[in-house]
Amino acid sequence: MNLLVLAAETENPLIPPIPELVIGLIAFVIVFGFLAKKLLPNINKVLDERREAIEGGIEKAEAAQTEAQSVLEQYKAQLAEARHEAARLRQDALEQGTALKEELRAEGQRQREEIIAAGHTQIEADRKAASSALRQDVGKLATDLAGKLVGESLEDHARQSRTIDRFLSELEEKAEAAR
Repeated sequence: MNLLVLAAETENPLIPPIPELVIGLIAFVIVFGFLAKKLLPNINKVLDERREAIEGGIEKAEAAQTEAQSVLEQYKAQLAEARHEAARLRQDALEQGTALKEELRAEGQRQREEIIAAGHTQIEADRKAASSALRQDVGKLATDLAGKLVGESLEDHARQSRTIDRFLSELEEKAEAAR
C-alpha cells in the first residue's frame, strides 16, 4: 500500500502526460482548421446575408417612410385644395342666392307696380263708369224734376242730353271754383 501512495504522490493529476497533451493539441488544430475552412465561411456568409437583409430592410423602411411622407404631403395639399374649392363653392352659392333674392325682389316690386297700376286703371274706369251712370241718373232725375216744375214733359232726348250736360258742367265749374 505504501507503494500506491508513493506512486500517487509522484504523479500530479492536474498535469496531463506529455503524449496526451501533444495528441490533444494536434486534434485541436485539426478541428480548428476544419472549422475555419468549412464552417466559418458558411457562418460568415449567413451573417453577411443577414446583415444585408437587415440593411436592405432598413433602406426599404426609410424608402417607405419617405414615400409615406410624400403621400401625406400630397394628401394635405389635396385636402387644402378641396377646402379651398368648398369655400369657393359656398361663396358662389351665396352670391347666386343673393343675386336670386335681389332678382325675385325686383320681380315682386315690378309685379306690385303692375298690380297697383292695374288697380288705378280699374278704379279710374270704375269712377268713369260710376260718373257716367250717376250723370245719367242725375240727368234723368233732373229732367223729371224740371218736367214737373215746368209742367211739360221733356222727353226729347237731344234736348234732355243738352240740358243735362249744361247742368252738370255748371256743377263741375262751381266745384272747381270752390277748391
